[in-house]
This record gives sequence, C-alpha cells and structure tokens, in this order.
Amino acid sequence: MLIKGLKALLLGAAAAIALSGAASAGTLTIESWRNDDAQIWKDKIIPAFEKAHPDIKIEFTPTAPKEYNAALNAKLEGGTAGDIITCRPFDASLELFNKGFLVPLNDLSTMGNFSDVARSAWTTDDGKTTFCVPMASVIHGFIYNKDIFKELGLTEPRTEEEFFAVLEKIKANGAYVPLVLGTNDQWEAATMGFQNIGPNYWKGEEGRKALIAGTGRLTDPAYVSTFATLAKWAPYLGDGFKAQTYPDSQNLFGLGKGAIYAAGSWDISTFRAQKVNMGAFKPPLPAGAAECYISDHTDIGIGMNAKTKNPGDAKVFLEWIGSEEFANILGNELPGFFPLSNAKVTLSDDVAQTFVNWRAECKSTIRNSYQILSRGTPNLENEMWNVSAQVINGAMTPDAAARQLQDGLAKWYAPQQK
Repeated sequence: MLIKGLKALLLGAAAAIALSGAASAGTLTIESWRNDDAQIWKDKIIPAFEKAHPDIKIEFTPTAPKEYNAALNAKLEGGTAGDIITCRPFDASLELFNKGFLVPLNDLSTMGNFSDVARSAWTTDDGKTTFCVPMASVIHGFIYNKDIFKELGLTEPRTEEEFFAVLEKIKANGAYVPLVLGTNDQWEAATMGFQNIGPNYWKGEEGRKALIAGTGRLTDPAYVSTFATLAKWAPYLGDGFKAQTYPDSQNLFGLGKGAIYAAGSWDISTFRAQKVNMGAFKPPLPAGAAECYISDHTDIGIGMNAKTKNPGDAKVFLEWIGSEEFANILGNELPGFFPLSNAKVTLSDDVAQTFVNWRAECKSTIRNSYQILSRGTPNLENEMWNVSAQVINGAMTPDAAARQLQDGLAKWYAPQQK
C-alpha cells in the first residue's frame, strides 16, 4: 500500500509539472540570422542566463541573413527547427504564427514591459495575440571614419547638398572610397539606401500609412525622388561596387579604406571590433525639407517553436529576454541594437548613443514594406531589393523603379487598385 501510495503521489506530481509547463533540464537551441552576434551570445548573453538558470543550457545556431527565411521555413516544415525562433518583424513572423509554427506569448509576465508600439511588429492584426518577445530596434543613418574626415578637413553634412559636396571632396582626394555600399546582395541597396534616406521624402509614418490605406502611391514624387537621389550615389561607390557583397563592404570600411558607410546601427559592434575611429550622422535633409525623419525599425523579436520538446524551459528563457538584465546586456554588448522594453538602459557606446539621440530630434518610422504590404506576390520587400540595386547600377530609371513597385503591389493589394 505504501509503495502504491508513493507511486500515485509521484505520478500526480509529474502530471502537475507537465500541466504547469514547468522547466525541465535540457538544451535549447536558438535559430537566428544574426551570425555576426554569435560570439556575444556565447560569451555574454548565454552565460548571464545560465548563471541564473544552471539547469537550462542554451545553444545559439545562426544562419546567414540572406538564407535565414528560407532555411527557417524549411526546418519548421520538416520539424527540425530549434526551440527558440528569432523573429523578423511583421509579416514574415505573422505568417509563421498563422501556420502554427509560433505560439501565443501573452501569458509571459515580462510582456508587460513592452509598449503596444514595441509589440506591434509581432502581434496579430486584431491586436489580441503577441507571439514574439520584442528585443530590439535598429536605426539607419551614416557612419563615417573620423580620421579620414579630420585628414581631409570634412564636417558632418546636414543637407543633401552638403552630403554630395563631402563625397566630391573625398573622391577628388582619391585615397578612399567616398561611400561604402555594394549592390551584389541587393538587400543593402534597399535597406541602407532606399529605406535610409526615403523617410525624409515620404514623411515617415505619414507616407507609410498612406500606402497601406491606398491614398498614396509608390509612383508619387516622394518615391521617384528617393530613387533619383539613390542613383546619384553610384559615382562615389568605388570600383567594383556591383560585385561587392555585404561582408566586402564591412571589410572595406573596417580596414579604413572607405570614408562613409551607408549604415544600419547594427554594424557599430562590427566596426568597434575592427577599431574604427567613427562617428555618425543622420540622413541629410533634401532641399526644402525642414523636418527630419529616421528609420527606427522594430527589427528583432524572439519566440517559441510550437514543436519544442522543452516548452517550460523555453518560456523561462523568454521571460528573461523581457527583463531589465537582458536589456542592459543587449544594449551595451551589441551597440546599435536598441532595447524595446521600458527598462532603464545606460549606453556606454558614444556612437550608439548618437543614433538614439536622433529620436529626440526627428520623427521615427519603420521600413514601409514590412507591415501588410509584403504579404502578396510579388513581395514588395524583395522587389525593393531588386529595383534599388538596379537604380544604383544605372540599369533602371527612378521612374521605372517606382512604376515596377506600384504595378507589383497593385496586382494583389486591393487598396492600391482603386
């Protein structure tokens, strides 16, 4: 009787643990596109978590950014994906949730540390379900080599007229590539080119929301003008820019061979590691513009694979991602990724702080292709990659690029068919 009683007690306890989703020992693997961050996860983030949770082990297993979406989808379809899924913002992750690959996370206590705006990139259209914990935003602008600027007597440009004058002086000197950007991988042309300078033309959220509502068109002057300015970059990109990959660009600037780098703030840590003496300036204002706009893009969230064998452990980890401890580690170990929680974070990196300061000077927006507008075929985000690169390469006119984007969107998006 005693043995039977103990057995029943143990079975009851096991059932209670299973129902509660309590953590169980094991290793959680993290899927991510941030292969540049692998060392920081290994040396800083994971040890901090494991110190507080020694029974849970974490393994960070990134994929190259360009391959991540396709590789992740294949793994999820095949049942081989990791326990923790790093989430792209808006539609790509919403599709994963709608397919049942990600789980609702409304019940996480630390989800209350995030504003509605921060959660919006990983929340269903009806606003009821959040399926990824917001991690960080990234800000666009330009990073420059302070030593080169000092050598050539240059100052940070505030207007596009000043920007091109600076590029001309660097080009005339001949010792450095004036503006570092390659078009081989295409996404940089759109992300660090079109989406970087564009908000100053389409007035940030005003223009972005007009596209969603159907009251704005991608053939409007704001978009054609953005492409026209982008086309003017080509003479300053150096020999071979058409074959230049993203890692090539990082190396070129990191080795001190380029003066200005068309940037996402995530590259700050890359150039810190290469000991670049750098500064940053926000996208220069077009002629006649009085108000500035920046792309402050909700970039990274993190969620749970619905098929994980360790849901309890995964939730413990995701709760920690929403903590003040994680926010401070992320903000300082990965300068240029700006925590989205309401935690108090003090940044030690001056260039990262420069980017953040722009929030008080300019109006913030997100990339205009990410919410709703890339759900159909052709995919607007991918189309932007292609036409932005073609414009810089001189293979497509600004008008043709804008027309291709508009025609593609109108093929499937009803508000743009009016």
